[in-house]
Amino acid sequence: MDLFTHVLVAYLLTFGIVGFQPSYLAAGALAGGLPDGDVIFWPLAKRFPILRHHGITHSILGVTIVATVGAFVAPYLAPGSPWIYFLVMEVAGLGHMLMDGFTHFSVPPLLPFSDRKLEVDADRAVNFLTLIVSVAAFYLLLGVERNRVPFPVYLDTVYGLMIFFAAYFAIRLAGRFLIGRRLRSLGPFSVPVPTTNPFVWLVLSEERRDGRLRTQYARYVLGRGITVGPFALNVPLEPDPATHGPVASARDALERSYPLARKATGVLDQTYHFGSAEPRGDGGWTAEWYSLEFTAFGRAAGARVSFSPDGTASVRSGWSRVRPEPRTG
Repeated sequence: MDLFTHVLVAYLLTFGIVGFQPSYLAAGALAGGLPDGDVIFWPLAKRFPILRHHGITHSILGVTIVATVGAFVAPYLAPGSPWIYFLVMEVAGLGHMLMDGFTHFSVPPLLPFSDRKLEVDADRAVNFLTLIVSVAAFYLLLGVERNRVPFPVYLDTVYGLMIFFAAYFAIRLAGRFLIGRRLRSLGPFSVPVPTTNPFVWLVLSEERRDGRLRTQYARYVLGRGITVGPFALNVPLEPDPATHGPVASARDALERSYPLARKATGVLDQTYHFGSAEPRGDGGWTAEWYSLEFTAFGRAAGARVSFSPDGTASVRSGWSRVRPEPRTG
């Protein structure tokens, strides 16, 4: 999850433990964001993989070391009990680890003793819904309300945020459980993919074999079932040197464009993705390849491949609007 949500949820967890105690709240909020400080280790991560992002700092051991150091240092900065400082920082750090594991971005909670992953696949690694709520909450708590409103108003805001996040995580977890139970009965799908909307999921299957990618996906809404799709693609992973000349169809555009799109952006190999193709008025074709996971506000990261009437291709990576019903054949 994003850093703002980690820090806000850590603040709320700390408030639930100690109430309105500013020193402890600050320590808990700080500890909630510290695991993502592992980005400073990226120059060393290739040599020491344990220092990678979502590595040792996202483990029980890493969180406990940070909380222990904080328990000794924090009382010198702001009076308080070392034991309470340790408690709130430990809970905040574990909360960060669990929230990341709650998404499709795995964490290794038992490092360095085991590299076994925690990955619930109940939410996106960065969900713009929680990001917007968290940024707005900080502006409200630290800007609009701070020293400006009666204390009960502040309490109502904090309790309201607690209710929101408790409900949000409960809906996400319930949705993941329900769709996981129904997955086999929905068709040839093997993976549930969360979207920004907690009530909307994608069900998907992906296979790479014999030098080709085979993908199927459909849109699933809790309580309604599959509402859009399924859609299917079967394209080569590498370009065919023998293919040239004008593009003849959407299938031809997709087969010729996919290897080019993969080369243009790494997001396609890092996430589940799909593509669609449309003819142009001048006799050319445009193929869009986009991530099904890295999306926001109706747009997705990926690449656009444009074919001129004679079949010459040009590629541009970036964000594009996702078609609700992709043209693949």
